[in-house]
Amino acid sequence: MLTLMATLAKRLKELRKKKKLTQLELAQKTGLSHAYIGRLEIGRHDPQLSTLKKLAKALKVTVAELVK
Repeated sequence: MLTLMATLAKRLKELRKKKKLTQLELAQKTGLSHAYIGRLEIGRHDPQLSTLKKLAKALKVTVAELVK
């Protein structure tokens, strides 16, 4: 069973690629750093709700879709 962070990491990367965005482009859309996006995608950080909202908005999905 995947942990929440591992599930988010996989889903974030999947959605970003589906939207044809680089990590840098996603970082620019969210106001987060490129390095932080990279760490999220490998499951190194457990983001706050405000961060999840920024990511969901940039990817044009709901927070629920992002973390499912």
